[in-house]
Amino acid sequence: MNWKKLTMKLLLALSILSIIIPILSMILWSFTNNYIWPDIMPTNFGVRGWEYVIQNSDRVIHTLKNSIFISLMTTIITIAISIPCAKALAFENFKGKKFVEMLVFSPVIIPPVSIGMGLNIEFIKMGLAGTYLGIILVSIVPCIPYAVNMIKDVFLITGRGYIDQAYTLGASKKEVFLKIVAPMIMPGVISAAMMCYIVSFSQYFLVYLIGGGKIITFTMEMFPFIQSGDRMLGSVYGLIFIASTIVLLIAMEYIMKKMYKNELEDYKYI
Repeated sequence: MNWKKLTMKLLLALSILSIIIPILSMILWSFTNNYIWPDIMPTNFGVRGWEYVIQNSDRVIHTLKNSIFISLMTTIITIAISIPCAKALAFENFKGKKFVEMLVFSPVIIPPVSIGMGLNIEFIKMGLAGTYLGIILVSIVPCIPYAVNMIKDVFLITGRGYIDQAYTLGASKKEVFLKIVAPMIMPGVISAAMMCYIVSFSQYFLVYLIGGGKIITFTMEMFPFIQSGDRMLGSVYGLIFIASTIVLLIAMEYIMKKMYKNELEDYKYI
């Protein structure tokens, strides 16, 4: 018996179950009025949560649009910033490199409350508080460490051999990026974009603080039901949250792969 393969299969099965079981639990709770101990399964079912969402569909759709717009813009800007930053950290040696690395990863170490309060004061002075631009900018902060780290790892794995060869053969910077760099880092970019979208879509405190309650996102709409203990409505919103995120992530991956389809095909034959 191959214990290594058996262990890997067991870990894979446990990982899948750890994702499926909570979702199944949320589906069950979304139709459950009361779930009283010691009942193994609930006996009092209802559709109050779904009725509430349907009755308030305009508000739900509006907040969902806000979250999708903010998350997409955050993802695009974060990726645009992270690619040159990751390339520099992966390949270049410059004075203060360690400080830049610490600065990039500082949002993971510094508590969000400290970051949010400091940025809120500055955003109020600049007139960005309570605006979509302000929320997008503050949402970039927790996304940068993930994006830079993931794209930097791809640069380190692929190396810069093809890039140097392309420059030696007379390729321009634009040609090198489109024909060499973009296809090489595309898997990392897609993964980083997905992570940025999820992190941005899930933000509550920073969005609430900078938005000042003027711009309501889906997470802000959902959080009070979870906090109040209304598990039915919390589960309904949670399921919508998961469904909308999965659909957007699949669409994002499809679009990004479509955009660079020709470059990926060219890279296979290099």
